[in-house]
Amino acid sequence: MNEDIVGFLRTRFDEDDDLARRSDGDGCGQWIANGWTVDFCQSDISGFHPTIAKHVARHDPERVLREVAAKRRTLDRHSRSSTANGPKLPRGNRNHCRYDGKAWPCPDLLDLALPYADHPDYRPGWKPSH
Repeated sequence: MNEDIVGFLRTRFDEDDDLARRSDGDGCGQWIANGWTVDFCQSDISGFHPTIAKHVARHDPERVLREVAAKRRTLDRHSRSSTANGPKLPRGNRNHCRYDGKAWPCPDLLDLALPYADHPDYRPGWKPSH
């Protein structure tokens, strides 16, 4: 069951990446909130409460692409130890994270999955214990 967390995360990251790119995340520039309006580079859309406009602008495609890249690097660092002859882990066990030696999936992977808890493929066993 926990092996699926890596595939689950990679798929969610791919979806986030694709959506950001299709939202003109390849060079449009930063979205900007101005009162009740959000400047989406090609057009302005008004009617947002100023707080919501700031929230929307903060999550512009360029930022989402940077976040996805950072999450992918974190996921790659926290892979499961796959062979008994691999790097020496604190417990010498294949069921531990290569990065920090904690039981796999480690807390960092569980934290990466938590924002997607509303997705139908999210598993309750992936909820962090902290």
